Amino acid sequence: MAVAACFLLGLAGCASLPDAEREMEKSHAQAVEFDNVHGPVSASKSAAILEELKSQSGNIDILQKHLALEQAINADSPLVLGNKLVLLQDGPATYQAMFAAIRKAKDHINLETYIFEDDDIGKQFANLLLERQAAGVRVNLIYDSVGCLNTPKVFFERLRAAGIHVLEYNPINPLSGNKKKWLLNNRDHRKLLVVDGRIAFIGGINISESYSSSPSTKSARKNGVNTAGWRDTHLQIEGPVVAEFQKLFMDTWTKQKGQPLAQKNYFPKLSRQGDEIVRAIGSASADPHSLIYLTLLSAIANAEQRVYLTNAYFVPDPQLIKSLTDAARRGVDVKLVLPSHSDSWTVFHAGRSHYTKLLRAGVKIYERRDAVMHSKTASIDGVWSTIGSTNLDWRSFLHNDELNAAILGRDFARQMDAMFAKDLAESDAIDLDRWKHRSLMLRLKEWLAQLAEYWL
Repeated sequence: MAVAACFLLGLAGCASLPDAEREMEKSHAQAVEFDNVHGPVSASKSAAILEELKSQSGNIDILQKHLALEQAINADSPLVLGNKLVLLQDGPATYQAMFAAIRKAKDHINLETYIFEDDDIGKQFANLLLERQAAGVRVNLIYDSVGCLNTPKVFFERLRAAGIHVLEYNPINPLSGNKKKWLLNNRDHRKLLVVDGRIAFIGGINISESYSSSPSTKSARKNGVNTAGWRDTHLQIEGPVVAEFQKLFMDTWTKQKGQPLAQKNYFPKLSRQGDEIVRAIGSASADPHSLIYLTLLSAIANAEQRVYLTNAYFVPDPQLIKSLTDAARRGVDVKLVLPSHSDSWTVFHAGRSHYTKLLRAGVKIYERRDAVMHSKTASIDGVWSTIGSTNLDWRSFLHNDELNAAILGRDFARQMDAMFAKDLAESDAIDLDRWKHRSLMLRLKEWLAQLAEYWL
């Protein structure tokens, strides 16, 4: 089946990862520049901001280094000042915050999601969107065709009939849509909600009852069956950087040839809401290379103290493995919190096939107990953080449209590190000696899964 799937997906074409070292060599450290509510900040003002950060945080060397690296890799996506962030852990807290924002919508709601299920949570979202559409709020929805494969078409037809603009991303049916190429393997894995152009939500949480319970509740019910709670992370954003996420939604809508959007105030004047420095990073399969991939590898390659990663689907490519092992060998504290079980056995075992090499280099690996680990986060050196939809696998870096926020600053990194510590306390360490003696059956599963890891 795996071979057949690879053949069918191969019809959509293959892609390759960029040479990360070569790309990073092109990006020499340069003066750090910022944007605020008025646009680009002058060089003198940018220097003053760095000095202020130094006075507030002490030794700024590591922070300034990561700021410069961010600037070099993502020159076209600004570092935006003046944002307020709320870290949302797990589905219940995220849905509550999203429902509150949707209910307050006055102008428009733009929603982009990989999975939108016809279950209790999906119906709650649908009913809220229908309510706001009826109240004169313009609702625009992008859903992924593969991600919503099990969602009845009548579910979306109901939304369309009420006037909601609904766009199916890369339809499975090659006769659907109006694009010349049938790109079955290219998926929209983003999770983005923008309300009135003023508040945005991004992260790893889909619209599904699977996320309706958190690990603290131990189990949820899906299709009448008890399942483990899902551990995931989302981010609520207010401030000038929301406009950058809005641009990414509009860009996807245009590239997918959605019907012309109704005239609304998609880009209102935004004011300072907080003190966080945020960059919106979007990547798409059509891009020459994934900026999210290059940004993460750059941050790991230049880490001096610690690299903390949590991820749902860990199938690392050789460059990512090298970045992690090189960091561990130079004394960086590299810790990974990964799933102890998964909704995809092939991804799970393909990732485990790389444990031995990582452990031998000094990378510390932990597997999360009593939960389905679905979070996609990183915290590096206590100054650089990211939250988004991107997994550490070939699919995210090559075949999917993904969306992350990179946050530069110590205050938010402290929250990320505290969250990581909680996950670590609920995880089991993988011991190298014990791992060497795992069963032959596990080794066979790893070998089989690794054969198809490019397509997972």
